Amino acid sequence: MASLLAVKDFSPIEDAETIKNACKGFGTDETAIISVLAHRNEAQRKLVRLAYQEIYHQDLIEQLKTELSGNFERAISHWIMDPAERDATLINEALKKATPDYKVIIEIVCTRNSEELLALKRSYHSLYKHCLEEDVASQTTGDIRKLLVAVISTYKYDGDEFDENVAHSEATIFHQLIEKKAFNDDDIVRILSTRSKKQLCVTFNIFKDLYGTTINKGLSGGTIDEYIGALRTSVRCIDDSRRYLAKVLSHALNDLANEEDALSRVIVTRAEKDLKEINDHFLKRNNVTIHDSVARKTWGIYKTFILELLGNE
Repeated sequence: MASLLAVKDFSPIEDAETIKNACKGFGTDETAIISVLAHRNEAQRKLVRLAYQEIYHQDLIEQLKTELSGNFERAISHWIMDPAERDATLINEALKKATPDYKVIIEIVCTRNSEELLALKRSYHSLYKHCLEEDVASQTTGDIRKLLVAVISTYKYDGDEFDENVAHSEATIFHQLIEKKAFNDDDIVRILSTRSKKQLCVTFNIFKDLYGTTINKGLSGGTIDEYIGALRTSVRCIDDSRRYLAKVLSHALNDLANEEDALSRVIVTRAEKDLKEINDHFLKRNNVTIHDSVARKTWGIYKTFILELLGNE
C-alpha cells in the first residue's frame, strides 16, 4: 500500500541535511521530515540515520524527539528504527505499563518468524541489558508468565512441512483439555509454544473438522480472564495474523483515545510487509479501507504521516 520502493538517485547525506534544516530556527518543518522519511524504505532509512549520526554526531531519533511531540513523534521514531529494535522497544513499553500489555507482546512474538524473534531478543538485550525472557518473567505472574516465557523462548521451524498424525493427536488433546476446562494444562502451552505455525494451523483445522467448532470458541467456554485472553490471542495470531491485525486496527480506529498506539504499531510494523493483505480483511470487516478510515478519524500532522505510509489505494 505504501510507496516504499527504493528511491532512485537516493542520497542519505542530502536527506540528513534536509531533516537538519527542517529542525532549524523557530518551529519544525514537519512536512519536510515526512517528505523524506515516509518515502524511504527500511534500508534507506538506516543509511539516513547513519549519515545523520556521522555528520551531526547525534542520533536521528533523539534529534526528532526534541523537535516533535505526541503521536507523530512516537510513530516516526518507531518508523526510523530497524525492525528488531522497534519490536524490542514496543515490547519494553508494553512491559513498563502498570499492568503489562500481554496482547502487544503476543502480537509481536507470534507474528514474527524465528529469525525475526531471535533478532528481536538480541536487540532487546543490547538496548536494555537484560534478556527478554528475564524481564517478561519478572513483570508477569502465574499462568500468563508461563505462556509468555514459553512462546518467547522457543526457536521454531518455519517451513511448510507438517505431521498430520501429530496434528490429529494434538487436536484431540486440545479437545480433551477444553472439555475439562483445563486451560492452564502444560500440554496447551507446550503445543502452542513449540509447534511450527504450519503444524499448528493444520491442528486447528483438524480440530474444527472433528469437533465442529474452533479452538478459540472452545477456549471462550468459561470466564475470560487475562490468561484465557492470552491463549486466544496466541491462537488468533498464529492461525491468521493478518485477520487478527485487521481486527486490532478496527478496534483502534473506533477508540483512538485509548488505542492510538495500536493504530501506529500495526501500520508502522506492517507497512513494508503485508499491509495490503491486512487491508483486505479490514475492508471485508468494515466496508471501508484502512486509508479512508484513518483519513476520517485522525487529524493533524500525525494523520498526514500515517496516510503517507498507507499510500494511495
